[in-house]
Amino acid sequence: MAGNSMDVVAKVLEQSARLMEEQLDAQMEKLEKMDEDDMEKLKERRLAALKKSQKQKQEWLSKGHGEYSEVPSEKDFFSEVKESKNVVCHFYRDSAFRCKIFDKHLSVLAKKHQETKFIKLNVEKAPFLTERLRIKVIPTLALVKDGKTKDYVVGFTDLGNTDEFTTEVLEWRLGRTGIIDYSGNHFEPPTAGQGSRSKFTKVEKKTIRGRGYDSQSDSDDD
Repeated sequence: MAGNSMDVVAKVLEQSARLMEEQLDAQMEKLEKMDEDDMEKLKERRLAALKKSQKQKQEWLSKGHGEYSEVPSEKDFFSEVKESKNVVCHFYRDSAFRCKIFDKHLSVLAKKHQETKFIKLNVEKAPFLTERLRIKVIPTLALVKDGKTKDYVVGFTDLGNTDEFTTEVLEWRLGRTGIIDYSGNHFEPPTAGQGSRSKFTKVEKKTIRGRGYDSQSDSDDD
């Protein structure tokens, strides 16, 4: 039985190798058949694509992409999401310890994913927006695409239920929504293969007395 399984695996690998070899041969043959005019056109297309990419990057930078910044009011939030196609907004409170954990990771991702605007907004200064978006847990990330809220990252529930989640795990979670350009496996967190799959479970949220939202911050916030 084991021998049959090994034979199947060997055949699959052999077929995959043959397919890759055929694709490479086809590409090489295509290049060999190109004359100088074709090569020049190819260079022009690549140069045009590079210029377009650089222009897009400059446009993002002019709008504040590449940095993790704070917006001072609800009015500024609406301006930000209107100006940028992809926005990650961290709804936070100064007294919530776990908000500072998000700050650390988002600062890194803002520089890496300049296609997306990363901002933060103090819920104490945005009661209307907090109510409108039904922000009930602090911290929460609102993922806004084309001016519409597409998804939320509520606390650390989707990040392994641990304060020790990595930047790569948060990157994976944002990538699943399409709010950033993510080239990894969308179906499995980057730490799942290291025995941490069991951490990706639901946790109970803790209610903060006297407030209209819950918090997953440390007990000092109660």
